[in-house]
Formats: sequence, C-alpha cells, structure tokens
Amino acid sequence: MAANTTFTSESVSEGHPDKMADQISDAVLDAIIAEDIGARVACETLVKTGMVVLAGEITTRANVDFEKLCRQVVLDIGYSGSDVGFDGGTCAVINAIGKQSPDIAMGVDETEDHEQGAGDQGLMFGYATDETDVLMPAPITYAHRLVKQQSDIRNQGKLGFLRPDAKSQISFRYDESGTPVGIDAVVLSTQHDPDVSLDDLREAVMEEIIKPILPSNWLHEGTKYFINPTGNFVIGGPVGDCGLTGRKIIVDTYGGMARHGGGAFSGKDPSKVDRSAAYAGRYVAKNIVAAGLANKCEIQVSYAIGVAEPTSISVDTFGTGNLPESKIEALVREHFDLRPKGLVDMLNLKRPIYQQTAAYGHFGREEPDFTWERTDKAEDLRAAL
Repeated sequence: MAANTTFTSESVSEGHPDKMADQISDAVLDAIIAEDIGARVACETLVKTGMVVLAGEITTRANVDFEKLCRQVVLDIGYSGSDVGFDGGTCAVINAIGKQSPDIAMGVDETEDHEQGAGDQGLMFGYATDETDVLMPAPITYAHRLVKQQSDIRNQGKLGFLRPDAKSQISFRYDESGTPVGIDAVVLSTQHDPDVSLDDLREAVMEEIIKPILPSNWLHEGTKYFINPTGNFVIGGPVGDCGLTGRKIIVDTYGGMARHGGGAFSGKDPSKVDRSAAYAGRYVAKNIVAAGLANKCEIQVSYAIGVAEPTSISVDTFGTGNLPESKIEALVREHFDLRPKGLVDMLNLKRPIYQQTAAYGHFGREEPDFTWERTDKAEDLRAAL
C-alpha cells in the first residue's frame, strides 16, 4: 500500500435484500445438511416485492418444507408486515429447484480410495493482516461492526424507529508503513419509520451506533460523518431493490483489501470449493500471520473439476514476510490438507452452520462454529522461524 493512502470498505445489514437472499440460501443449506450431510446443494434466491424465488440444483434425501423455512427467515430478519415493506407471512414463495447434473456428480463424489474431486474449476483467495485483533483489514471489520450494532440496537428495541435495511462505509487512512492511523469518513444509512425526524435519527445513530463502535483514537477533527445523507430511507429491503444470492462477495470477504476469485459462498454445500477452499484459505493465511511468519498474507489456491489435488498454491506476503515465500508455501503444503475432502475434514464443514455466516462477514468473527478462524496451527508454523 502506498504511503498515506485512504482505503474504503462497506458492509450491509441482514435486512439488505442481497443479504436476505444469502440468508435464505444458507438456511436451505443448513436444513438439508441437518438431515443429510452428503447432500449436494447449490441454492440461489431472489427476493423482490411480495415474493421469494428459490432456484438451483439440490440432490438430497432430506425432506424440507422450503416455503415454511423461507417465511421464517424473512420474519426473523424483521420483515413482518406491509408497514415495513415486506411480509414474510404473506409473500409468495416460488420453488424452481432442480437436481445436480450426474456429469458433475461423477467428479465430485468420493471414490473408493476416499478421494473427492473439486466441484468445479476455479481460484480462491485467503487473506489475513495484523492490523486488527481479529487479523482482518480495519475498514471491513468496522464496517461490519457498525451494521451489526444497528441490528442489535433495533432488535433490542432501543431505537424503535429503526427498520431492517442498513448500509455502512468507512474510509481509513494508512501511513507509509501500511498501518491504519485514522478514519477520514463514516457513512451509515439506515431504513427508518416515516415519523422520525432526520435530526433525531442522526443524533441517535451517532450516539447509539457509531460512537460505541469506532475507536476514539482513530477519530479526529476532520473525520466526516454521513448519516442517512439522502434524507429519507423509509422504503428499503426487497421493495427498494431486488435481492440476489451472491451479490455481496466483497462484503462477505475482505472489503476489497484482498483479491477475490469471483465465486460466491451462500447456498453452496462444502463440496463446492468456491466456499470451502476460500474458508481454508482464510484459515491458512490467519495462521501464518498469527505465527509471526508475516504481517500480511494472501493465499491463492486453484482447482480443476473432478481433480483432488490443487492445481496451484501460492503465497504473497507483500514484503512483510519473516521467511521466504517459497518456504512459507512449503509449510502450507506440509501442514494443511487443501484437497476438497481434506479441507472439509480439517475444518469440519459438514455441519448446519452456514446461515450465521450469511450476514456481517464470513471472516473475522470468532464464533464457535467458525473453525476457519482458529489459530491452532500457529505454534507449529512458528517453529520454522
């Protein structure tokens, strides 16, 4: 990163229409895995005024009431009546799900020698940096925390005028060493009831959402705050915008600070390396940084459909490494099994844990089920120093 640059990342709340779609897709995945851990799931969701549409390919023995499940997810998010623009109790639910192609299954199903091919070709990235306590970039970390605070305050009933849809954006300034030294701009837009004044809303958001989350040492006299900068934000959720699964892949990962292979996560079972290998990449990169092998680390891994061994593994430490990158790459190959079945077993991914990943970031949240956030390999890696 160049000297004295600014970097911006954004996040969105669980009530954003794209995140609604992600959560529904992952709720479907969880419900199926809970009954059938060998299921193949690729569930896509569209939400728009008055309707939820499910599509994709699913092969399973599980018996799931998709309509009931979709409605419950929408209601839990907070869309429970026409007054907020969407009603999970009365919306239409359209099911257009098919079965996985047998041509794909041939390459993905486990063979007699317990190998499992990748579900598709592709490239995935994992990243970690020591600039925050969770080894994530500061801009995306605090963008997530702002919209999560909006959700928590709304669900606690502390600000009764808040509605589910919200977005945040933070611009951090970095010094010549690549260390975050200040916040130059904060954007927080939240859907709200029509009867709250803009002045009251802005004051409440500042006091209850922004101030409790952003560290004061990063704020300064020149920090600019943009709270609902367009004024009214009454119409939101699926009425305001069509929501689709997989539309927030940068929000889901590193906020643009690291590269992205292009594959979305939500609605995909762990045989899809778009998801499982990206989780493994985060696990590898985080352990490398936690071990002190580098201050920043980006991992790339790639696959061919139906082939177990990765077609490539590469490491970039951006000049911060305490070992040559070739040595770190050798350590990755020694300590991490990045074959599709190996990484699923390594991270115990065949569990119904995915709906909770579908809002506020897949990475940097040290939840008990987020095995890819563990740093249990750091000690072994540190021994190489």
